Amino acid sequence: MDTKQLSEALSKIYDEEQARIVFWNDPQQEFDRVVENLDLDSVNLVRLDQVGGIETKLRIERDEPDSKFLLYAPEEEPEFEDDILLDIRLYSRSFRADRSSIILDELKLARQHLRSHLTLRRKFFDSKERLGKLKQLVNADDNELDLDRKMLAVVTKSDQPELFNIVRTLFQSMAEQDELDLETPPPAWTQIEKFDLDGSFWKLVSTAFGYDDETPTLQKLLMRLMLSDFAHQLGIHVPPAIQKLQLSRSGTHNAVVCLAQWRDSAKQASSYNVLSDVIGGNTNIDEQLQGLEPEKLVDAVAFRNVDRVILLGLLERLSSTKDHVNAEAFREIVGRRQEEHWIASLSVPEQQRKARHAAYEAVAVAAEFFDLRNKHSDGFDGNTAEEVYKLYTEELYKFDQLYRHFCHNADVAESQAWDILKSLRKEVEAAYKNWYLVQLSLKWAKFVGGGLLDKWEIPGIPNQYRFYEKHIGSRQREAENRRSFVVISDAFRYEAAAELTKVLNGEYRFQAELSTQLSVLPSYTALGMASILPHKKLQYTDKGDVLADGVSTSGSENRDTILSKVNGTVIQADALSSMNKPEGLEFIEGQKVVYIYHNEIDTRGENPATEADTFKATQETIRELAAIIRYIINSLSGTYIVVTADHGFLFTESSPSETDKSKLAEKPAGTVKAKKRYLIGYDLPEYEDAWRGKTEITAKCDGGMEFWIPKGSNRFHFTGGARFIHGGAMPQEIVVPVITVRQAKSKTALEKTKTKQVSFSVLGSNHKITTHTHRFKLIQMEPVSERAKAMTVKIAIYNGDEPVSSIETVTFASTSSNLEDRQQSVMLTLKDQSFDKHKQYKLLVKDSSTDFELQSHDVTIDRAIADDFDF
Repeated sequence: MDTKQLSEALSKIYDEEQARIVFWNDPQQEFDRVVENLDLDSVNLVRLDQVGGIETKLRIERDEPDSKFLLYAPEEEPEFEDDILLDIRLYSRSFRADRSSIILDELKLARQHLRSHLTLRRKFFDSKERLGKLKQLVNADDNELDLDRKMLAVVTKSDQPELFNIVRTLFQSMAEQDELDLETPPPAWTQIEKFDLDGSFWKLVSTAFGYDDETPTLQKLLMRLMLSDFAHQLGIHVPPAIQKLQLSRSGTHNAVVCLAQWRDSAKQASSYNVLSDVIGGNTNIDEQLQGLEPEKLVDAVAFRNVDRVILLGLLERLSSTKDHVNAEAFREIVGRRQEEHWIASLSVPEQQRKARHAAYEAVAVAAEFFDLRNKHSDGFDGNTAEEVYKLYTEELYKFDQLYRHFCHNADVAESQAWDILKSLRKEVEAAYKNWYLVQLSLKWAKFVGGGLLDKWEIPGIPNQYRFYEKHIGSRQREAENRRSFVVISDAFRYEAAAELTKVLNGEYRFQAELSTQLSVLPSYTALGMASILPHKKLQYTDKGDVLADGVSTSGSENRDTILSKVNGTVIQADALSSMNKPEGLEFIEGQKVVYIYHNEIDTRGENPATEADTFKATQETIRELAAIIRYIINSLSGTYIVVTADHGFLFTESSPSETDKSKLAEKPAGTVKAKKRYLIGYDLPEYEDAWRGKTEITAKCDGGMEFWIPKGSNRFHFTGGARFIHGGAMPQEIVVPVITVRQAKSKTALEKTKTKQVSFSVLGSNHKITTHTHRFKLIQMEPVSERAKAMTVKIAIYNGDEPVSSIETVTFASTSSNLEDRQQSVMLTLKDQSFDKHKQYKLLVKDSSTDFELQSHDVTIDRAIADDFDF
């Protein structure tokens, strides 16, 4: 410190603090020669090594009671009993110009004895930047360990000067090193040792976590923390090897809270993932968990590989119990795991999260598939075509939907090398193909071949060739200014439409209703698309083309010509989707009927190169159709939309065998077109392996065209794609969906379409915690439905903004109408620290995706008595 700095520091004391007398003891005599040269206005310098104490006392108090004095002594302060100027010193200001004293003063620390501690940390204070950051953290009454903790926060660049945050930040910097090596400490640790802060760090760690080691390292600390957290999650089922490394009871509780906050941190969670994988690999976590049932692991989230162990356990259980499977139990475990860290946290790469979620979903869906099969183990009910058709639209379609969901999720999982579903795929495939399709085809064949082809009508089910009149024409005639939109998706089958309807009914202002119509037969594109258009008469040409009132129905231009007769037009779905609002409004101006053609499923399914993507295409179609409907309602002011298809389809993952082939050695005379699933022509003969029918009956299409379709789900040949087929009479092909979507306008209708997340409550009041862990009970107030969405929350106990407990995830997704079934509980672990029993802490419930506070409940923590008995 030079003369100018000394003068400025002292002047500040006199001018700003209004001090009159300042004592300056300089035991090192660093400023003995400088003090005479200080520039201090109106301040009298008195050297106590040259002027006696009584003389000084008289001058200050009697002779010059209003003057300012600087009393300098090149020695330590005398003891109280030896200090003749003690009474003056007690009401005066002290000043020290040694570095530690200046820092003590600058930090505004009240404890003078800390000067010696600051001297020990002199290397830390070589940087003004570090000193400036520390000033923002210290409190006047901090002690040595408090100061060291806050210096550690500065060195590690922690967000808060709190040990848990310091520890997590150190580990984060370890994970971010170019070459990850847990034996190599991060750069911040080198700084900690340089500033002699490592001793204090381990002392703080020992107090908080009970970790003591003759040669402590960050690697060993990390392992003990993670294994202790893991042991806590396993409860009483901790493997012996892990038990040996578990911290003390209080240390474990703090580890649980610290690591829960780490996983919950948007900034630091990714480093947890990296280090957890390393520790999990080093300790062979997979092997440690052998033999543990999935239920015992369902809350274990410390290590990523737990998911694989749980899935393998679920797969083994499903394989052995599929004939009497408890699908709800599978879904409960799967649902809980899908909301845990390794699937729900954005810190995990998206593709990995999706694959892990899909692997679990595939298992749950397979369990539901087998459960549905077991309900129909004695075969399918129905003594008439009408009854079987109804059974399919109400329940049996779920086999197709579950099979699609399973295959799609298995594909997503395997895309990220989750190869554990292979055996389950074989079992599901065998059940779907060799049991369900066989049973359904045998049942349905009794009616198709037993007279249904002779009339092709089912009571209460409209025929597809009546589509326009039933859904569009009659409505348009009711009012002049009405406009109708028709969205036609090629090969969009009933089970997918059921899923789309559910999606639409989960959106505000949308009211969707699903019905069906009986497809034309053969159920192929040219005939199906023609039957949907407005017409008085359909007719075949000699070449097999279909005309509507004499106009070809093939291609957008011809369809536009047909629709122009009813003030309508045609557009492709991708063209409409690419339009902004003004462009879309301009396009529909003056049009009463708008036909929108979408083709994703059929395009991919018919191509051998993309046939395997049929179910992926179906999933994308559901999303795309929903987007088109939103665009029509929100941008084009559409109020009435009908979604339908030309036909459905059959698809299996495995390729067909020879038994799936209805041998067709040669085409009969009169054949016009021969495809995998149908043959059309004139004057066709009877054929043992096929049903023969007339399009005049099945499609009201003139021209004398007849057809053959293979019985059941067989094929004539295997050209092109062999697994994706349509054209026949299986329910999947001829139950054509019709979704009627209306925009709700009235206040009552709008109220009914409002969507929300399910509500929930924390049961009980006057919550009082007396132990390290406490169980809270929660209840979901209403079941999940189309309009009431499932929700996931995070729950923890807070002191202000700081969580003082573990942070747990709870999902409210029950569809049960029974209130008791919707109850669940969550166990919170308290941080091992002192709590004020007279203070109100908060149990906060936050939205897991936004951190928005949903509920707050007062909590009292009184562990004074319980701790005496809590062993």
